[in-house]
Amino acid sequence: VQLQASGGGLVQAGGSLRLSCAASTRTLSRYDMAWFRQPPGKEREFVATISWDGKNTYYADSVKGRFTISRDNTRSTVNLQMNSLKPEDTALYLCGATRTLADLTLGGYEYWGQGTLVTVSS
Repeated sequence: VQLQASGGGLVQAGGSLRLSCAASTRTLSRYDMAWFRQPPGKEREFVATISWDGKNTYYADSVKGRFTISRDNTRSTVNLQMNSLKPEDTALYLCGATRTLADLTLGGYEYWGQGTLVTVSS
């Protein structure tokens, strides 16, 4: 499975961005998906996850209420709507796909995209 993330860019604090992750497989419905991010000089951290059928979502406390993860299995895409962005949201955002992880907040996903850079200016 190849994942292609897009939608990053430069935005002012308080603004919004919508990230997309396009998968090469037509069977994306078999995978739980997630967004992680890696701020400059820091470790990768969990952002949000969505179950294979879209029924269950989970967010890091730092983004809860501001970010929304969604998916369209017919188009093999997963999106992350980011509102009320803050400078501390600046990071490389990566999407991941898994069929095996029990804890989706962990980073051991089988497949990763290359990431898209989000920069939030103050």
